[in-house]
Amino acid sequence: MKTITGKSPKVTLLGAGPGDPELLTLKAVNALSNADVVLYDSLVNEEILKHANRALLVFVGKRKGNHSHTQDEINELIVGYAIEFGHVVRVKGGDPFVFGRGKEEEIHALEHGIEVEVIPGISSSVAVPASVGIPVTSRGVAESFWVITGTTSERALSKDLTLAAQSSATVIVLMGMAKLKEITEIYSSFGKQDLPVAIIQNGTQPEQKEVVGTIQNILEISENQGIGAPAVLVIGEVVHLARLRKQLKEDWVLEDEFIFQNLNTLPFSN
Repeated sequence: MKTITGKSPKVTLLGAGPGDPELLTLKAVNALSNADVVLYDSLVNEEILKHANRALLVFVGKRKGNHSHTQDEINELIVGYAIEFGHVVRVKGGDPFVFGRGKEEEIHALEHGIEVEVIPGISSSVAVPASVGIPVTSRGVAESFWVITGTTSERALSKDLTLAAQSSATVIVLMGMAKLKEITEIYSSFGKQDLPVAIIQNGTQPEQKEVVGTIQNILEISENQGIGAPAVLVIGEVVHLARLRKQLKEDWVLEDEFIFQNLNTLPFSN
C-alpha cells in the first residue's frame, strides 16, 4: 500500500510523558520530526509540537464532558491520514499503554494493513509522585504499587480500588478526582482514615499544585485549596517521605544561613 505521495502508511503511537516537555524521549522527538500528521490529546503539552515542524497538526483531545472526537472517530482518522499522507504520529499524555487506549488504536491500524510502532512515554503514575519527592516504592515502607483508573469506560470507579485498599501497597489513582469522596469512603471502611494521601495537580508543569493529608481530611483539604483535574492521587505511607525531603531541604537552608551569618567570625574572614 502506498499513499498518493508514494509513501508507505505508518502509525506511531507516542507517549508524551507527564507534562514537562523536557521529559519527552529522544526517540519521540525523532518521530515527531519525521511525522506527516500529528494527532494529539488535550493532556499533551503543546510545546512538544514544535518538534513536528513539517506536520499537519490535528487536535483530537478528550476531556470530561467535552470530547472533540469519539474513540471510533479517532481510530478512523488515524487510518485515513496514514493512507493519505504517510506517517501519522498519535501523541498521548503519559504512556500510550497506560489508560491511553493505545492498544485499541494499534489493533485498528494493523487490521487495515498499516505498520505500527509504539514509543513508550514516561508515565505520570510514577513521574508525578517522584516530582514532589514521593517514591512509589521504598525499602521498609512499600514493596509494591497499584496504578488504578478512577474512571472506567462505564464512568465508574474501578472495582480494583477495593482490593488495593486492603493491601499495604502504594496506590496511584489516575483520573480519580471526581471519585475522591468514594475513594476515601472505601479506605475508611477498612479503618484506614489516618493513611497519608497526596494529590498533585498538573504534575511536572509550572502550574503544578499539590496537597497532602489523610484519608480522613484530604477531601476537605483539596476543596479548600481548589485542587482539580488533571491530578494524580497517591495513597500510602510513602507520602510521608515527601515531608522528609521537605524537612531536609529546610534544614539545608537553615544550615546555609547559619554558615553565611557566621562567616565574619571565622579566623580567616579578615
